[in-house]
Amino acid sequence: MPSCAETIIHDDPNTNHEYLPIAGLNTFTTKAAELILGADSPALAEKRVISIQTISGTGAVHLGALFLAKFYTGNRSIYFSNPTWANHGQIFGNVGLPTLTYPYFDKQSRGLDFEGMKAAIHAAPAHSVILLHACAHNPTGVDPTEAQWKELATVIKSRGHLPFFDCAYQGFASGDLARDASAVRYFVEQGFELLVAQSFAKNFGLYGERAGAFHYVAPPAQAGRLTAEAVVDTVSRVKSQLAVLQRSEISNPPIYGARVASTVLNDPALFAEWEDNLRTMSGRIIGMRKALRDKLEALGTPGTWNHITDQIGMFSFTGLSEAQVQKLRTDFHVYMTKNGRISMAGLNTNNVEYFAKAVDSVVRSTQ
Repeated sequence: MPSCAETIIHDDPNTNHEYLPIAGLNTFTTKAAELILGADSPALAEKRVISIQTISGTGAVHLGALFLAKFYTGNRSIYFSNPTWANHGQIFGNVGLPTLTYPYFDKQSRGLDFEGMKAAIHAAPAHSVILLHACAHNPTGVDPTEAQWKELATVIKSRGHLPFFDCAYQGFASGDLARDASAVRYFVEQGFELLVAQSFAKNFGLYGERAGAFHYVAPPAQAGRLTAEAVVDTVSRVKSQLAVLQRSEISNPPIYGARVASTVLNDPALFAEWEDNLRTMSGRIIGMRKALRDKLEALGTPGTWNHITDQIGMFSFTGLSEAQVQKLRTDFHVYMTKNGRISMAGLNTNNVEYFAKAVDSVVRSTQ
């Protein structure tokens, strides 16, 4: 898909290498906001959204962290899941924000510790920042259900917390762009003020081009509490301050990856083809999950393996111990992170049986 867009860009006589505006390529950020929030989002219709092009998802998280460090007046502790993406702690720590965790992964069920998560978020000091993975949780592959997201929204609102969504895999979890954005969209519908970090590295294959966006969504006007004028003023102030931060950090974001994504997002035919590609890729990963589980169960591998298919997205938390991971490496030349996380995208019809037999062997011989 990027190759189609690249051809269009290459053949366009107006293509140049000039600087982008500080906030980035408008045709990209506008469509990026529609992609995550929905084209019919009330926040977009009411002009309550500020979107800034960033250095992929990492840059978006960093810009959000920097903004919070300078301007957030609530509890300055950032709460994220245990475990979470390894870089989260470094990003927030580097801007001077303290980080804490809430329970997330249940090692016994290899699923979500929802009650622990909910209780910890409720116990956090009012007006804390709660970092949430929008879909395809990294590294566990475990996501809340639709009903659980609604419960979390209720708890977060009751405590006055600020949600900060990190969305790195939209379209790569279920294959459905809207479904993968449903948690973010629900929170917006519930009137939250929130932040979103959005990456286009995986779903566009633009890893090295660093295409991403940061979105600030202001709360809606509420009779007797927040006037429409106050909302407009907040949006204006946030927009100007984000521009100041962007200018001092990177000045102008890179153009090429944003052009590629913008070309696809703004062309109905290319967009439809991209959606089809996402369904194909996510479907292949889901198929590999089923194949791996089937082979492990056919081998009679000790333990339960339903978590392989219960989890979603590119990664799976296998439940293997560090010792088992090391034995896989030394005896079978199978490599994964020491916490047992594997990239499901690395499995295919040619190697899934070998991998399953290797796992079976180390589970039987090593604790």
